Amino acid sequence: MFGEYNKVQQAVLETTLHIIIQKELQATSMALIAKESGVSTGNIYHYFKSKEDIVNELYKAIVTFNGHYVREGLKQGTTIREKFELGWKRVIDLGKKYPQGFQFIEQYSFSPYIHDEVKREVYTGGWCDPMNHLYEEAIKQKLFVPMDAQMMVQMHYGSFVYMLKGQLYGIFELTNESINDAICSCWNAVSPKDDL
Repeated sequence: MFGEYNKVQQAVLETTLHIIIQKELQATSMALIAKESGVSTGNIYHYFKSKEDIVNELYKAIVTFNGHYVREGLKQGTTIREKFELGWKRVIDLGKKYPQGFQFIEQYSFSPYIHDEVKREVYTGGWCDPMNHLYEEAIKQKLFVPMDAQMMVQMHYGSFVYMLKGQLYGIFELTNESINDAICSCWNAVSPKDDL
């Protein structure tokens, strides 16, 4: 997830993510990050101006990584339906493979702690923007009902978020069958219905 950073930055970002998930943002201090990461405070300040700077970089790194991961799925499909299925499978896969990254994004995406310019900067680099375009194309081709594509994407994402949370908290297990059923249900929910 942090492969594009040097070893010191990786250690700081990984440690900060772990601490935030375990103890919350308010309990995450620079001293604790230094202690847990094994990186001196002075070395941390060489790369990051503040805890806020670390958290914003963490957000940027996770959203960018997620974006690359989901875009790969979208590229593999040939039809809109295949891209839709592969894209959402990759979104769900991210939550299963990288639960701390998933939890962080869910908890802090709308936090005032994340600067607005960072949110805007990573939006197009994430997976939401290409997914929005896919939905817009599906609407143009009359595969989906006419509706705001961005809202439709978020509506479906909300369903998958709660499924992932259910697995994270041990309420149920997301199997390939249940994932496929959920993705199919989302497609069917926005497909035009024949008039009765």
